[in-house]
Amino acid sequence: MKILVTGYTGQVGYDVVQKGIQHGFDMIGVGSKELDITDEQSVYQFVNEVNPDAIIHCAAYTAVDQAENEKEICWNVNVNGTKYLAAAAKKAKAKFVYISTDYVFDGEGLDPYTERDLPKPVGYYGVTKYEGEKRVQSLLTEWFIVRISWVFGMNGKNFVKTMLRLAETQGELNVVGDQVGSPTYTGDLAGLLLDMIQTEHYGIYHATNEGFCSWAEFAKEIFLLSGKEVNVHTITTKEYPTKAIRPKNSRLSKQKLLENGFELLPSWQDSLKTYIAELETIKRG
Repeated sequence: MKILVTGYTGQVGYDVVQKGIQHGFDMIGVGSKELDITDEQSVYQFVNEVNPDAIIHCAAYTAVDQAENEKEICWNVNVNGTKYLAAAAKKAKAKFVYISTDYVFDGEGLDPYTERDLPKPVGYYGVTKYEGEKRVQSLLTEWFIVRISWVFGMNGKNFVKTMLRLAETQGELNVVGDQVGSPTYTGDLAGLLLDMIQTEHYGIYHATNEGFCSWAEFAKEIFLLSGKEVNVHTITTKEYPTKAIRPKNSRLSKQKLLENGFELLPSWQDSLKTYIAELETIKRG
C-alpha cells in the first residue's frame, strides 16, 4: 500500500511515516518544502505523479494564537490546502484521512464530546479546522476525520518537551488547571491511523490516549516520571491570558473507535512514561 503523508516535518506526520515504514508500507512523507499544499496545481500534479492508495493529511497551521493575526495564511493552509488534497484524492481514488482537533468545539460543559456533537469553534484556528472537515465531507463520499488533542511526539515542539526544558532552570512553575482534556501520543496515534486506512469504516473519530487530566496534572506527571523536582502551582485560565480562547473542556469520547472494532489507545500516563524513556534514550545517544 502506497501512503502519502503531508506534514512530515510535524509531530503526527513524522511518526506516521516512521510507523508505516516499520509495518512495510510504501511511505511518502512530504513537508511544505516538498509540497506547497496551498498551491492547487502543485497538489494535483504531485498526487497524480505519486498515485497513492491513501493520503493521511497531517499538515496544518497550528499556531493557535498567531492564527488570530494571520487569518489568511491559516485559512489557506487549513481550508484551501485540505480542499485541494481531498479533490486530488478523489481523482486518484485514494483513501483520505484528515487530522482535526478538539478546537472545533467551544469547550463548554463537563461531558466528553461525542463524534455526533455539533462543532462550535470559538477561535480562528478551530474555525479553519472545522471548515477543513466540511470540505472533506463535501468533496468525498468516503473519508476519515480524526480529531486529536494535546499532541506530543518525537518530532517538533510540544508541552512535554517545554516542561522538561523549563525544569532545567526552574524549580517552580505556574500551569493552568481548569482546562481538561486528553494528551495524544503520536506513536500510538500513528498505529491507529494505519490500521484505520486498511478498513472501510469511514466517518468521524476521536482518537486520544485514555483518561483525562488538566495541564497542571499533566505537568506534575511529566516531572514525576522524569525525576524532576519542580513545584507546580495550579492557576486559572484567567491568570494566564492568551490571544486565542482555549476550550476548557477538551474531553473527547472514543466510543466510535470501539463501535468499529478499533483498539483504544493506552492511558496517557503509560504513553507518557514510554515517551519520556524514548527521549532519555535519544539524549544518551
